Amino acid sequence: MRSIQINSANHHGRSLLRLLRRSYSASAAAEASSTATAAAAAPSHEEYARRNYANNVSEYNTVFASLISQRRHYLLRDAYDDMVLDGVQPTRDTFHSLIVGAMKGSRMQDAFFFRDEMKTLGLVPDVSLYNFLISACGKCKNSDSAILLLEEMKRYQVKPNGQTYICLLNACAATGHVDRVHTIVRDMTAAGLGLNKFCYAGLIAAQKNKKPATEDIATKIIELVKQSKGWSSVEASKDAAENVMMGISEEELYNIPTADIVYRRGFLNRQLTVYHAAFHACADLGSIETLETLLEMLKQDGKSIDAFIVMQMMRCYFRAGDFDRGHTTFTDYFSSGRPPITELYVTLVEGAMIGYTPRGMEIAENTLNQMVSMKIFPNVNAGSELLIAASGESEGSYTCANFIWDMLRNRGVTPSFPAVDAYLKGLKRRQIPADDPRLMLVDQMHYNLQMRYGGGRIFESRR
Repeated sequence: MRSIQINSANHHGRSLLRLLRRSYSASAAAEASSTATAAAAAPSHEEYARRNYANNVSEYNTVFASLISQRRHYLLRDAYDDMVLDGVQPTRDTFHSLIVGAMKGSRMQDAFFFRDEMKTLGLVPDVSLYNFLISACGKCKNSDSAILLLEEMKRYQVKPNGQTYICLLNACAATGHVDRVHTIVRDMTAAGLGLNKFCYAGLIAAQKNKKPATEDIATKIIELVKQSKGWSSVEASKDAAENVMMGISEEELYNIPTADIVYRRGFLNRQLTVYHAAFHACADLGSIETLETLLEMLKQDGKSIDAFIVMQMMRCYFRAGDFDRGHTTFTDYFSSGRPPITELYVTLVEGAMIGYTPRGMEIAENTLNQMVSMKIFPNVNAGSELLIAASGESEGSYTCANFIWDMLRNRGVTPSFPAVDAYLKGLKRRQIPADDPRLMLVDQMHYNLQMRYGGGRIFESRR
């Protein structure tokens, strides 16, 4: 079996097999005017067989699993189209993989497409698939669609379980619909279900995301943390079994802030889920007073801070403009001999650049130098986010942005298009000669990335 190969000029839209088939069709159409030319252009049967990466449902399921593990969720729909063109009948397991992949990639429309395809084949989604669909709505902050999915479950007589309600609660919390969240809590209570730590995490997120914000947000967050200390388990072992097999943690299913790092050894204490949600909300609000209250409560509970909480403490201080305390929190954490964690360095650099103050930019530049000397490098996503943040510096030397760009390129890492776009705009705001090597290199990369992803917008942006 061969892995999928991607045509670089059509990375965002077409898989290799579809291009091959279209090329074959074009050659067949041209045969009417030039038989010899078409025969030369059309691929042989052996060539077609060599390039075909899957031939049956088992092989296609393996392809889907591979794409998901590589986080290339944007290719799932293309691979599925190839499967249909091959006349291969997808199974329920196939749709499970596809919908899980769409959920992981926050591709709600793709998830709905696979659900519709499933129905067309006479397969009714089960409760697990509906949970994944609702979770995808939460990731995309579309609580209206999540509510409609619950109504659809009732029409198809699919009984919601504990995870369904928690997915729905957190989906509504992501959009700040506190009234909807409270309605779901009442429904859970009526069904004899207690609230667990993920429910309280959702309740905290709902308060934080509520618009317009109220003055008593901090008080409500503290109260929810206190109430959570008697949390129960909602069908935990039974419902989590299938998700574990699919590689989905409960934190990812419910869109908890720790979802991306839940399996990082030594990074966080999973028993502190409610505290994690509270500290994350506190950091977004920039409330140092609430932060100190939470730290005291954590101490009274006999718990210690973990790396995730340290990240939120740093974010809170930086957002509040207290750069020195943010930096001190970082140094204190590692002074006890803890191993370096890339995410903490990235958080320090990103937080220090808020407002582009002289002190903050000094901290950011020194930290970047330290990262290089210690060979601590961000991945492409974190590096791109740092480059976007640094490129917002309208005045000053642009040192941090240049440093981050060089750090990524020296390791052969290509930043995301939004990051390259932001960096190029920052360079052009400065008086740099048009033949400057750095400017020319960035401009060419911007052109190449936009030609790959931007289609017809390319010439308009280069005017």
